[in-house]
Amino acid sequence: MKKQGNEMTPDTIFYVYVFSLLAALAVISLYSELLRRRFEPTPSEDRIFRCEKCAFVYTDDADVDRSRCPQCGTSNDSIKF
Repeated sequence: MKKQGNEMTPDTIFYVYVFSLLAALAVISLYSELLRRRFEPTPSEDRIFRCEKCAFVYTDDADVDRSRCPQCGTSNDSIKF
C-alpha cells in the first residue's frame, strides 16, 4: 500500500530547518536591539560650549545661543560639529 498525505521530502525538511534558524536569528537580533535601546543613554539636547578665554568645555540648554562660562564668566557661542 502506498502512503498518502503528509510525506516530507528531504528538500522540505531542509527548507523548514533553514527557515526556522533564520526566524530564530531574526527574533534574537530584534530582542537584542530592543534591550540595547532600553539601556542606552538618550542623547542630550543640550548645546556644547567652549570658552574662548579659559578653554573650559561645558553644556547649556538647547534654546541658548550664547552662554556665560561658569569658570570665568566670558560669553561664548556654541560649538558646531
